[in-house]
Amino acid sequence: MEDNYRHKGLRNKLIEKLIEKGITDEKVLSAIRSVPRHWFMDSSFLQFAYEDKAFPIGSGQTISQPYTVAVQTSLLNIKKGDKVLEVGTGSGYQSCVLIALGAKVYTIERQRKLYLKTKEFMQKIGYRVKYATYGDGFLGLPAFAPFDKIIVTAAAPVIPEALKEQLKVGGVLVIPTGEGTQKMLRLTKTDEHNFETEEFGDFKFVPLLRGKADD
Repeated sequence: MEDNYRHKGLRNKLIEKLIEKGITDEKVLSAIRSVPRHWFMDSSFLQFAYEDKAFPIGSGQTISQPYTVAVQTSLLNIKKGDKVLEVGTGSGYQSCVLIALGAKVYTIERQRKLYLKTKEFMQKIGYRVKYATYGDGFLGLPAFAPFDKIIVTAAAPVIPEALKEQLKVGGVLVIPTGEGTQKMLRLTKTDEHNFETEEFGDFKFVPLLRGKADD
């Protein structure tokens, strides 16, 4: 896979845009700088790979806007070795940013065709998730719980109880909720039954759907 000086230069310009928009976490910026976003996009969109926009990746899904990736990743406050559940593998781009930060990533995707494509692709480019599966994101991955951090990359109508249960005490869940425009929420688990909830602005995501897709 090619990653030339031009691509790296475009990533540097993207980082400048993210800083202008208020992203200050140097580790997150460094991780985004290190992951070639153009690898995750269809060739017809390559010229737009380093614009701060979301783009379609098939199966009705998108690769998230870099600003959104930066915000969610910053809110997680990843520490090296953190065990992270990602709900919505998508293109694999967010997974790779988390891996670049030293996270151990467990990821789940409900679109079978997209899951198979992304799993094979990530092995090809050398980013290793701890576990990837095809399944219902509302259910999480109870067999691997508890998690230090959980990130949801689709719009949830409600916060799934299973995800709250699978979070360690002291752990963080970052999730966009609502219909139309979503509120970005960060839930910190203060004890086995209680959470501190913070809100971080408006975003737009594809919906988080229950069950598995049949494609």
